[in-house]
Amino acid sequence: MLTTEEILAKVRELEIKSKKITTHLFTGEYHSAFKGKGMSFREVREYYAGDDVRFIDWNVSARFSHPFTKVFEEERELSVFLMVDISTSNLFGTVQHRKADMITEIGAVLTFSAISNNDKVGAIFFSDKIEKYIAPKKGRQHALYIVRQLLSAEPTGKSTNMEEAIKFFNKASHQKSIAFVLSDFTDVQYENDLKVIAGRHDVIGLRIYDKMDMLLPDAGLLQVQDLETGKTKWIDSSDKMVQYNYNKRFLEQSDLSKNYFRKAGADLLHIRTDEDYVKVLQQFFIKRS
Repeated sequence: MLTTEEILAKVRELEIKSKKITTHLFTGEYHSAFKGKGMSFREVREYYAGDDVRFIDWNVSARFSHPFTKVFEEERELSVFLMVDISTSNLFGTVQHRKADMITEIGAVLTFSAISNNDKVGAIFFSDKIEKYIAPKKGRQHALYIVRQLLSAEPTGKSTNMEEAIKFFNKASHQKSIAFVLSDFTDVQYENDLKVIAGRHDVIGLRIYDKMDMLLPDAGLLQVQDLETGKTKWIDSSDKMVQYNYNKRFLEQSDLSKNYFRKAGADLLHIRTDEDYVKVLQQFFIKRS
């Protein structure tokens, strides 16, 4: 567990890194990828050649005997929610980062991207229950608070219950929001609830996984532990059938998640802990915009 000084130092480090990424890589992409609520009237000005004739204000034009047009602007204010899986399975990691570290960093980047676009940000931390809820707000201090919670959150529950988190979000969000779900998606019971929120909100899943989640190393006899149940067992990691079944289970979980999100009409990104998540997010934002 990090000390208060270590958390504050890490928060500052993540703020600097996030701002650099937001400024140099996400300028415009985040803004374009997530549209506002619609268009609102701003002012009336003189009509110029090429303006859309549908927006001519005929009352004002008649009063001044000269054509005037209405000017609209995009209503930008959005609410962004981070739904963060802090269950113990995310403490696993073998290359560069633990899954939890990657989730924290991505969560910080998304938080500062939203704040820099003047959007509100909120967070739901969950394991097999709701661990913490932070209502959406604007501003740097609020963003720093969320990042502190990302760094210091420790679950009281061991396993993962995605259904519980999705149902809580559905009750907490009273208007259309953007929901980023950050998890390794080991839980498989969330299909119906995902469809419900994806019908009302813009939902993006970020599946964080480790290289060893996918491929078992050839290291002979190993004692492995399920971080969520605490159960241990011995396996022969050099056995080709054991390796095959291990990889098969990972691919089945991947396909299941893909199908759930596809059927719900939501997006799902797969990010490995040794990958450049910035490129993955940037490509996604560009594709969306």
